[in-house]
Amino acid sequence: MSTSRVLFDVQGSVARVTVNRPEARNAMTLDMYDAVVDACERVDADPAVRVLVIRAAGGRAFVSGTDIAAFSTFASREDGLAYERRLDAIVDRLERVRAVTIAQVEGVAAGGGCLLAFVCDLRVCTPAARFGVPVARTLGNCLSAANYARLIDLLGPARVKDLLLTARLMPAAEAQAIGLVNRLVDPPEIDQAVNDLATTLAAHAPLTIWATKELVRRIQASRRSAAVQEADVIGACYSSEDFREGVAAFLSKRPPRFTGR
Repeated sequence: MSTSRVLFDVQGSVARVTVNRPEARNAMTLDMYDAVVDACERVDADPAVRVLVIRAAGGRAFVSGTDIAAFSTFASREDGLAYERRLDAIVDRLERVRAVTIAQVEGVAAGGGCLLAFVCDLRVCTPAARFGVPVARTLGNCLSAANYARLIDLLGPARVKDLLLTARLMPAAEAQAIGLVNRLVDPPEIDQAVNDLATTLAAHAPLTIWATKELVRRIQASRRSAAVQEADVIGACYSSEDFREGVAAFLSKRPPRFTGR
């Protein structure tokens, strides 16, 4: 599914998904997330594709998160649980794609955008890139247990708490220092840097690439215990007065007034 908001193209052994909604800082609608999933299906169906690049138009934001308007119709805890299950499935599909994935990050990668960038195998960024899930100061919701686990795998529990409790956005230089960013380049050079990296990866043994990706994924997945109970926590956040206030405040462009209820 290539739409005007999510473009898909293949050149040789490299496929590219371009999130194309720069006027909204590339905020994702549910249909746009589905287009990313469709791109993964197309990549897996084409053995000639060795690399999948996820990037965004405009140069100011990678993906600023889910379009907040999607939350304005939520009326119950079940809506929140269904959304988190859907986001889990989307992130999981990108994590499972056979090709090597590169996130080409310019500007903010927040919320769902942060998850998309972090679940990619490699990240090439400009100095203006920033990463985070700032829901503690915006919407008052939370992530699923699986997505907290993904963040813990990359950052460790201490950094996850720092990032989410302070609701800050981690600068690219800090992300590079802790190994999250694989290449840090100036904006005029990022396309070439990603192309060079993709060319190198595409020339390597496909089965070795797949084995490395898949076994690392399986090891990480084995630590995401199905015994972790999450519905009560997610339901409490999404059915709260604070969540409704966070959505209303965001859409009204005013600071939220959280009460803990």
